[in-house]
Amino acid sequence: MTVARPQTALASAISTDRLTRKFRDLVAVDGLTLEVPRGALFGLVGPDGAGKTTTLRMLAGVLPPTSGDALVGGVSVARDPEGVKHHIAYMAQRFGLYLDLTVRENIEFYADLYEVPRPERRARIERLYRFSALGPFEHRPAGQLSGGMKQKLSLCCALVHHPEILLLDEPTFGVDPISRRDLWLILHEMVAEGVTVLVTTAYMDEAERCDQVALLSRGRVVALDTPAALQRSYAGEMLAVRVGDRRAAAQALAALREVRRATVFGETIHVTLGSRTEWPAAERALAAAGIEVLGTTDVQPGLEDVFIDRVGSGDRDQGSGESTSSSGPRTPGPGPRTPDPGPRP
Repeated sequence: MTVARPQTALASAISTDRLTRKFRDLVAVDGLTLEVPRGALFGLVGPDGAGKTTTLRMLAGVLPPTSGDALVGGVSVARDPEGVKHHIAYMAQRFGLYLDLTVRENIEFYADLYEVPRPERRARIERLYRFSALGPFEHRPAGQLSGGMKQKLSLCCALVHHPEILLLDEPTFGVDPISRRDLWLILHEMVAEGVTVLVTTAYMDEAERCDQVALLSRGRVVALDTPAALQRSYAGEMLAVRVGDRRAAAQALAALREVRRATVFGETIHVTLGSRTEWPAAERALAAAGIEVLGTTDVQPGLEDVFIDRVGSGDRDQGSGESTSSSGPRTPGPGPRTPDPGPRP
């Protein structure tokens, strides 16, 4: 299933211009403007309610924008939503296949929908089986598959017609770690063959696998760049500090002029300083408040830290925000999800 790269390699596969969607008084997507290069693995990253699913539904031509527009494969989602569907495959968050049909029957059904020529089907399906490892289960009803295998089947159905652009809405949510790894290997293989992939996720370790990411909060882009560039953009030096009472320590640290930000992160506090030399004064202030420091480690800011920093003190008070990360390490396992910066207005 080799996909030829377009001649206009530098052109955008997806281009949005002030794309907006309102639901009565709620602004779900607010003036979204971004470019997704052809052949890229692009991540829309943010917590629940950030506008990720609404954005994908508009790009897929199934939800009209309130204002603004987007070009997907050169086709306007506002003026020609049906035309967009000839360029894409859209995999929604919910499993949308037929549970009483077998793996093979589901794929054949979607091949019919996409009008895949019958002489080409066998080779395409065998190719899909090879990278998904679903071949041994082709006669099993979809309703009897595990969550990870259902997601692989959904992806196979989405890819059966060789789409130019693949839109995936949190494809690994609720999937076991092994299936999650397999799905990302498949995505990287598709990108290597020229498919443009736009994927939404709330997992920061997944975001770090993307070529570019847009961090979303409350329907707006708060940062857009490569993961490495976003991490380099973080201002200040960071320490992971271990204490007994993390919340009390974070509040005490946030009140100090030496501390730019103090955020509870799993079993530690991520403390941002202008310089590492400012830490002794901060440690003495904790001691004066009766808070013992059990240990410190110099750490590099991750995307989760960048997200919290970019959302800023307007949505969080320093020291009061608690990350949903369960631990410092980001592999293996489900990984930290994006911290929710607070309730939507």
